[in-house]
Amino acid sequence: MDTPDLGRGVLHPARAAELISVERLVPAPGVARFVEYYWLVRWDLTGHAPYEQKVLAHPNVHLVFEAPRARVYGVDRSLFVRRLEGAGHVLGARFRPGAFRPFAGGPVSALADRSVPAAEYFGPEADRLNSTLLSGGDGDPAALADAFLLPRLPAPDPVAEQLAAMVERITATPDLRRVDDLAGEFGLGVRRLQRLFAEYVGVSPKWVLRRARLHEAAERAGTGGELDLAVLAAELGYADQAHFTRDFTAAVGESPARYAAAG
Repeated sequence: MDTPDLGRGVLHPARAAELISVERLVPAPGVARFVEYYWLVRWDLTGHAPYEQKVLAHPNVHLVFEAPRARVYGVDRSLFVRRLEGAGHVLGARFRPGAFRPFAGGPVSALADRSVPAAEYFGPEADRLNSTLLSGGDGDPAALADAFLLPRLPAPDPVAEQLAAMVERITATPDLRRVDDLAGEFGLGVRRLQRLFAEYVGVSPKWVLRRARLHEAAERAGTGGELDLAVLAAELGYADQAHFTRDFTAAVGESPARYAAAG
């Protein structure tokens, strides 16, 4: 049986799929300029031990409706770990890379590795919507989130849209590995590129390039079967297998061989 697609970055997806479900919901056209999609996670661990789900985060800011109150999560540069127990659900809005800058009113890098109450950006109505969404009522969660965000959308920012295109270029092209190559492709100097990423995305372009490689590595290591680490390291652009193993282990918390064996 094929493993359900929980999204790239969710570690040990086969194991996770036995305990949680992830649904992607499409935002309204106006909202979609800022939000890639809504994600709805449900779990029921009644009678089971608590479970820790680990995620290699993407370069996106998230607005998350969860207990006890709604929060905004910046880019997590380490390994994101969420402890799940009992039964529950969470709704999140994944903002396009760079698209949260107009809401933040300052550099998105200030949010890196942090979460803050959503009321700081969206007012007390964020917590009122949070109560509604967590109550399990009959309303369509995507429609409720659309209705909340639509009147609060800022004017489109062409720079934010350019940064989103850059991140998409990185994630869609595993063989793009150098910051100066990315800068040259978009006609920018390296320092200008670095400043824009800090201001709009919240992390450096080097981090985004490295994280895209690690997403690819985790996906391929988790497919099962025999794993040739030397070949995988070379295909991902690492100087040698040892460098790849150190990089993967530091990010994921276990070696690629152990990760592959665990399935």
